[in-house]
Amino acid sequence: MERIKLKKGVNLGGWMSQCDYSEGRLNGFITEEDIKKIASWGMDHVRLPVDYNVIQNEDGSMKEDGLERIDKAIEWAKKHDMRIILDLHKTMGYSFDKGENEAGFFGDERLQEYFYRIWETLASRYGDRPDTIYFELLNEVNEESDIDAWNRISHECIRRIREHAGDTFVLVGSYNGNSVKTVKDLASPYDDKEIYNFHCYEPLRFTHQGAYWIDDEFPTLRIRFAESGVTEEFFDGLFGSAIEKAKKEGTCLYCGEYGVIDIVSPEDTLAWYKTIHSVFEKYDIGHAAWNYKEMDFGLADERMDGVRDELLKYL
Repeated sequence: MERIKLKKGVNLGGWMSQCDYSEGRLNGFITEEDIKKIASWGMDHVRLPVDYNVIQNEDGSMKEDGLERIDKAIEWAKKHDMRIILDLHKTMGYSFDKGENEAGFFGDERLQEYFYRIWETLASRYGDRPDTIYFELLNEVNEESDIDAWNRISHECIRRIREHAGDTFVLVGSYNGNSVKTVKDLASPYDDKEIYNFHCYEPLRFTHQGAYWIDDEFPTLRIRFAESGVTEEFFDGLFGSAIEKAKKEGTCLYCGEYGVIDIVSPEDTLAWYKTIHSVFEKYDIGHAAWNYKEMDFGLADERMDGVRDELLKYL
């Protein structure tokens, strides 16, 4: 397996996903100046989450203006010598956010065809740049009961991608919110350009304390890093089955999201990043932090000014 050239990156969440999709948001939330700043941080790539409705109409046809927005993001990344992951954050009929009333994707062939159409379009448009553009099929499958369907759908999608993009790396994650613990249940890679992808916000009680969207307990949770139980040994154990699976299948691992909510103190946030980074380094796992700015996890936000220079050593 050729090593993917994604070492350290950051997410551009909230720009073309998880937003109000207004012209102001799509045109102004991220600009070239932001990409320039990320490059100055020493990042070698960005992950771009895109919701299907930015680039696809409800009848399954594609939106040229949405694709042109992706063109611009790719152009900025190239200009500042960074690679880019195109992450389909939501597809018609499925959202990782259960509150969005998106349903039916895993059992509906029509919705699956719409999904394939997105990736056939992206592959034909960007498949000639495999050294700089990477594809992530879908963000965070939730239910274990969907894993068999997802293994089938992901392989069929890669088969179709390969008709246009023979050498592009494709990232595929598992269920339970792309948990590292469930990588073991992914099918064998379709080919030698498929990478196992996971997200890591463990332990959730620390990284998501205060989060209003989890359940009734989390908004009032407050836990210091020293009380969290987070150590290098903790992440070693957590990643173990995924590392073994990737090694067995002859592929590698990539962590597409990880981070700490902005309720946690900057100093405790730094301690968590430092610890998980040591394990990423140990196993040569590329990664992209969530999130560049705002979205409850912003690394560029003013509150992080006092620790950012130190933090950048561990992204």
